[in-house]
Amino acid sequence: MFHRRRAWIHRAWIVAAVAFVALIGAAGFRAAPGVMMVPLQDEFGWSPATTSFAVSVNLLLYGLIAPFAAALMERFGLRRVTACALVLVAAGSGLTVFMTASWQLVLCWGVLIGVGTGSMAMVFAATVAGRWFVRHRGLVLGVLTAAGATGQLVFLPLMAWLADRYGWRPASLTMTVAALAVVPLVVLVLRDRPADVGLAPYGATEIETRQEPTGNAARLALSALRQSLRSKAFWLLAGGFLICGMSTNGLVNAHFIPAAHDHHMPETTAAGLLALIGIFDIVGTVGSGWLTDRVDSRKLLAWYYGLRGLSLLALPALFGASVRPSMLVFVIFYGLDWVATVPPTIALAREVFGPVRGTVVFGWIFASHQLGAAIAAAVAGILRTELGSYTMAWWGAAVLCLFAAGMSMGIRGPGTAEPAEPPVDAPPRKVPYASAG
Repeated sequence: MFHRRRAWIHRAWIVAAVAFVALIGAAGFRAAPGVMMVPLQDEFGWSPATTSFAVSVNLLLYGLIAPFAAALMERFGLRRVTACALVLVAAGSGLTVFMTASWQLVLCWGVLIGVGTGSMAMVFAATVAGRWFVRHRGLVLGVLTAAGATGQLVFLPLMAWLADRYGWRPASLTMTVAALAVVPLVVLVLRDRPADVGLAPYGATEIETRQEPTGNAARLALSALRQSLRSKAFWLLAGGFLICGMSTNGLVNAHFIPAAHDHHMPETTAAGLLALIGIFDIVGTVGSGWLTDRVDSRKLLAWYYGLRGLSLLALPALFGASVRPSMLVFVIFYGLDWVATVPPTIALAREVFGPVRGTVVFGWIFASHQLGAAIAAAVAGILRTELGSYTMAWWGAAVLCLFAAGMSMGIRGPGTAEPAEPPVDAPPRKVPYASAG
């Protein structure tokens, strides 16, 4: 008898690579509005509060769609949901070139791109890592989370250059082309579960199969929320992540470039600083994933939030027309902390709520993250319009981060988790391992 030679690389790493590419795109598409806010204000005469409202809708839907996206991935699979999300992003970005009113900006930037990128958010990373990996799960979560920073690194300088040289419309069309280019890769390569190709998850010895869920995806997501609302750990995780969203996506990601512009710094330079934050975020988030496999996640979160708060307190004094060494120190320090909170938060959600329900529950925790981001994006725009400065926004976020550090230490740790509720989906059934060959 002839046997096919066992693959030299586990399929899980290929799936993770495709997920990384999709997440890079999602992060870049979501971050692009920060580059276009000033050109749109100049062309249409819209105030910072108006463009900030569109960004707020984007951030809110980006988070609110996450638990439903997680349930849809359970119901219809990773591949279908991700491909549809990319098409939505392409449509939202492409249609912006025809807009003439601010409500159309809200529809395209806020609704279409918000729903599309939200369907490829951190729940996507959590689902891929949870299904395909047993060994190195925390590290893979860190790498996939870092894809968000890489998306900024790839897209922001390019989008800023295109918007500055050719206008914001070619920049939007570039997003459309990039989103559509990823669709064939997702359709051809991405697979929903290791069992689909006759494999066990990486680091496991048994193939996991299960009955395909037949329930309504919305009911699945809402059931997970209803059960988790009884848990103190859920409220502490969601509250901390709400503050995390305020201090990152809602404030720095959306308003760093306009704030730098207020101090006469060129937009391309400010976009380059955000991209530099992205470079160091890759290091920080991958390192956080590695630490999550080894250190108490509560302690990691407390350190991350506390250090972020201290850095934001100093930020208003660092802006200037040119890049000073003190600003570079902030970029490095803040970059290492940017989304380092994600791997320990996902790990705690799985620990407290279980591997199946934990992913959907994390979708709701992530929704709180984006709710915080939406609130901060809108409030910062209003503060800038009314006070002429972002200083109060930076300081307010700093104080909240220090509160989040204290909240993190109150989350129940290993061995003290509350009794798990009945799972929202049938647990996997294990069968003996068999190779793909």
